[in-house]
Formats: sequence, structure tokens, C-alpha cells
Amino acid sequence: MTFVPPFAEQRFVLKHIVGLEALDDDLVEAVLEGAGQIATDQWAPLRRVGDVQGARWTPDGVVTPPGFAGAYRDFVAGGWSTIGVPEALGGQGLPFALQIAVYDMLGSANTALMLCPILSSGAVEALSRHGSADQQARYLPKLVTGAWTATMNLTEPQAGSDVGALRTRATPRPDGGWSIKGTKIFISFGDHDMADNIIHLVLARTPDAPEGTRGISLFLVPKYRLDDDGAPGVFNDVRAVSIEHKLGLHGSPTCVMSFGEADDCIGEMIGPLHGGMRAMFTMMNNARLLVGLQGVHVAEGATQAAIAYAKTRIQSARAGSPDRAPVAIIEHPDVRRMLLRMRGLTDAARALVYYTAGQTDRALGGDQAAADRVALLTPLAKAHATDIGCEVTSIGIQVHGGMGFIEDTGVAQFYRDARVFPIYEGTNGIQAADLVGRKLDLGGGEVFASLIAAIDAEARHPALRALVAQCRAIGQTLSRADMPDRLAGSAAFLTMVSTAVCGWLLEREVAALPSGTMDDFAARKRATVSFYLDQVVPHAQGLAASASAGAASLYLLPAESFA
Repeated sequence: MTFVPPFAEQRFVLKHIVGLEALDDDLVEAVLEGAGQIATDQWAPLRRVGDVQGARWTPDGVVTPPGFAGAYRDFVAGGWSTIGVPEALGGQGLPFALQIAVYDMLGSANTALMLCPILSSGAVEALSRHGSADQQARYLPKLVTGAWTATMNLTEPQAGSDVGALRTRATPRPDGGWSIKGTKIFISFGDHDMADNIIHLVLARTPDAPEGTRGISLFLVPKYRLDDDGAPGVFNDVRAVSIEHKLGLHGSPTCVMSFGEADDCIGEMIGPLHGGMRAMFTMMNNARLLVGLQGVHVAEGATQAAIAYAKTRIQSARAGSPDRAPVAIIEHPDVRRMLLRMRGLTDAARALVYYTAGQTDRALGGDQAAADRVALLTPLAKAHATDIGCEVTSIGIQVHGGMGFIEDTGVAQFYRDARVFPIYEGTNGIQAADLVGRKLDLGGGEVFASLIAAIDAEARHPALRALVAQCRAIGQTLSRADMPDRLAGSAAFLTMVSTAVCGWLLEREVAALPSGTMDDFAARKRATVSFYLDQVVPHAQGLAASASAGAASLYLLPAESFA
């Protein structure tokens, strides 16, 4: 299965949605072309290998699928993880949105492999904001380049999404360090053979710490302690004791990590005592946007595969045609509907994620309004884009018919890989709860009101205007409701608001097309956006009753009566 980098779409969205007009076109072109070459030549051919052979646990450590280590080291050598990192931290100082575009390209080619640098990106963000000057000097240079990778260690067997219930302990040592002891689960790339060191960011509880999240601190725990020259030295009693057997993402090892099994695991605190959640949320917010991008990854791959198949699969005559000769299935109305929905949803998710990345760049430049909008958009980008990834990959199987259910075609991998994205880095239910519980009231409600007003001022399609009005009214209702009623409608409300934002951005894209231009790209863009506004937006309107229904019907049945 081949992968074609979506250069035209990426360039267009970067220019007209993100607003990178000030960046040299030749530079953007060079970055995208270079990333596209790696994606097609190195990463895409390993996608199937990673799925079929997967990562393996051994007593000496986790072994990644054949080719992964070499491809990752070439990625590091090319400086591809440094693009959006500030120059002060050892990066290239280019926009974060351009980094997102590079990760989009590579992740669409090989989602499992891309997960490794995504995690490191979040660690760089957390360490640069909360780490000491000494920690930054010793660890950031290698993390920025990707020569060392990083993980985020929150989840424990008994805790799940309840981070406050964790039991991993950090005990002070006479030398100022901390002895770390505990077990973490679901740690992506917790161990592997692609880098010389792995830096674990670990949430743990110190002695006499308050209960719940208030008593949690964050620790930096390397796989190998650094020697006097800053190089990996003594093993730090950090082990992957097993890896999970998963539905998808087989190339990405999901590890059960043991810290301090031999009571010789040493960490150092990041930030203040009991300040772990604040520091970890810095990493998680970065990761949540990048997980939203993973929804785009699988949607793009599945859409390309479905279109290619539909153009070549000959079956039956087109309905109503006087010629009874069989045609390619792309000529049949229902297949057209599926393909347009796949492309429309994929373009919408990409626009949402890229737009949020562009607002992040503005926020980093000191724009408080942009920072507030990023806070509001992050749960939308994470949840809606990953929901889209699941829907689009499922439709891709449907387009292939029975062959889609057969592993040999490779399209089932997109669906299996996508299914975890609505779960990790905060389930999509948690994202919806964040929207109605925190972000709806941000700035006294002005941040949400400002977004809705901006969409309303530009929206042209009647269905989009109607959806915006619904979002405004339901937002006002939920802001006055008690929390159970807010949460009961949160998932539907998130989909409505996300669809309104996506429709707004897609209308912007059409408005940016040169008047009268009807090349293939412009024709596809106009047709795709027309379908989205005519068919996807009205579906979101239909969620209004669910978003407003309240919690009463959810509790008519006692828990013990569920069969």
C-alpha cells in the first residue's frame, strides 16, 4: 500500500488557516518535501512490518520491529524533531504549526513509529517550563534532537484515570535525590532499542503528602544515570517487565514499567514539591493536540487507500445508466458518499488541529487571546479529531467491502490503530467534561462567546449558521446547569462545537481559493466543503436535543439493575 504526501493540502492549510504567509514559501516547501521523502521512502514501507511483526519483549529489553531503529535514527540525524523548538532550547525556532505538518506527514506514513517523537515533544515542553536550569542543560539538548526519548508515567493498575489514587513512592535520599519505587502501566515506548537513553517523567507521592492530586510530585527518572560528562552511565533500576498485546499500534511497545525493583532507582524532582500535576498537565496539553493529529494520520491513510481501491475495483453498472457495463465502484452513489465523507472529515480534522497549532504559535508570542483560544480548542482537537479517525477508518473498511475485513489489504490496521486515540491522554469523555466543566466558563464565558461570535460573523451556509446559533444557546444553558446535567450533554455538545469550528475553517478555505480557479485541487476542495456543509453539519445539528437533555434519564436505572 503506497502513501502519497498531501503536499497541496498541507501548504494550503498552513497558508490560509494557520496564517504562515510571513514564512518564506521556499523554506516551507523544502521542509515539506524533505519530510515527504522520508515518509514515502522510509516510514511508509515499515507500517505493515510494524503491524505484523510488532515490538518484542526480551529479558534484555524491548526490541522494536525491523527497520524502526534505523528509520528513527535517520529522523534524529535530519533534525526533524527540532523544527518547532525555540532556538534557545537548541531547536530551529520555526513555527510549531510547521512541526505539526511534518509530524502529520510522517505519522500518516507510520503512526506507530511517530508516537515516539510525539511523547518526547511533550517532555521537552514540560522540562523547559518547569525544570531547573541544571536539568535543562543536562537533558534538553538530547531530548530536543530526539537522541534521547521520553515517556510520561501517570497510569497505575489500580488508578486508571484517577491520577490521585497512584501509589508510586518517592523517598528523599541524603544526596538530595529521590528513591523511586512503583509500577506504571500503559507506557508507550517505555523501553526500546532506538535511542541511547530514555527519560521517564514519573508522577509519585512523597512521604506525608496530602491525599489526592494535591500530594503528587513529578520526577525525572532516566533509564541510565548520567556520568560526569553527561553521557548515559549506570543502569537506574528501571525495567519494562512486559509489553501489552494490543488491538493495534503493534509497532509501538506499550510497557508495564517497574521502578526500583532492586531499590536502586534514583530520580530528581521537577518543579516544586507537590507541583506534579501542574507540570504534567503542561506535557499532557501538548500531547493532547498531537494525539488529535494522530486522528488525522489514520484518517489520511485510510482515505488514500479507499480512494485508490474505489478507482480500480470494477463491479456492477451504475444505477440508471443505459449502459449495463460494470464500472469502478467510485461511480456508485453510496461509494461517492462514503469517500466524500472520509475526505471531508479528514480535511476538517486537519484544519482544526493546524488552526490550534497556529494559535499556539501566537500564544507563545505573548497573545493572551490566542492562549485562551488554545485552552478552549485543545479538548475539541483531541476528542473530535480522534473520533473522526475512528469513523473514517471504519468507513475505509466499508469501501473495501469484504476485502476490508481481510488483513492482507492492510486497511484494517488503520482502524485498529485508531481505536486507542479516543482513550489515551485523557479519554474523549474527559475532554468533553473539560469543555463543559472548565473551558465553557473560561474568562467568565467570554472565551467561548468570542469563538462563537467569530464563527457567526463569517458563516455563510444556512446549516452552519443554524448550528452556531444552537451552540450559543446550548452553551448558555449548560453554563447555568448543575454539573450532572452539564456532563450528560457534554459529548454531544463537544461534537456540535467542533463541527461548527471545522465548518467555519472549511468555509475559509473555499473563500481563499482564487476566483474562477477549477484545477483538480480547487475542484476537490469545493466539492468536499460543499458535502461537509450539506451533510455533516446537519448531523451535528441533530445532537442538540441530546446536548440539552440533562442527566435524569441516565439514572432511571439503578446500577445493580444493569444486566
